Amino acid sequence: MTKKTRKTAARAGKGPKSAASGQKVTPRRSAAPASRPRAAPNGGKATIRRLKAELARTRAQIEELQASADTDYLLGIPNRRGFERELNRAIAYIKRYRAGGALVVLDVDRLKPINDAFGHAAGDQVLKAIVTTLMMQVRASDVVGRLGGDEFALLLWNLSETDAKAKAAALEEAIDQLTFMFDGRTITAGASAGVTLLDTHSETSRALEAADSAMYVRKALRRHEASS
Repeated sequence: MTKKTRKTAARAGKGPKSAASGQKVTPRRSAAPASRPRAAPNGGKATIRRLKAELARTRAQIEELQASADTDYLLGIPNRRGFERELNRAIAYIKRYRAGGALVVLDVDRLKPINDAFGHAAGDQVLKAIVTTLMMQVRASDVVGRLGGDEFALLLWNLSETDAKAKAAALEEAIDQLTFMFDGRTITAGASAGVTLLDTHSETSRALEAADSAMYVRKALRRHEASS
């Protein structure tokens, strides 16, 4: 058999043969890739609903923490941080829409002697009564906050200088009329209020400083009037 005849015979075979056994070798096919299981449509929707509910709960918790950080724990009104945030917003609104308002800083006159004589529980009672009185004297759109200790601030919308000073005087009078009974003694506290107007040129820190300075002038005047 010639070389050409042998090659033709080899190609005519149905497949290559193993050199050792002489058996035909069939080429192995690669296994088909396993298909991935599909998630059930209902299961996917349930997962999305669960994640949305968890996100809503997390957001609510964050809002609650932010609110507690800006609120005075004893009196339930904005603390200094919360009040300054509201004042920043108010001034931004005033500058944009050319609105107006007034800032009142009010200091309780005799809280320390009350704390020293009757304890801090008595002082807390006085503070709560003062906050109740202040809230009754302002509108729903106004803001009452505690700057710290015995010092409060009020953000009053759309008041002229005359009206703002009249409101500050009314606040002093309302607090002056409060009476408390501690250990069988009738005690009064009193308060001094300073005012500054808010306009398109106002800045938060400067407005607080101006109202605070006016309050100390007013406090000195009240002491002089009480001693004369």
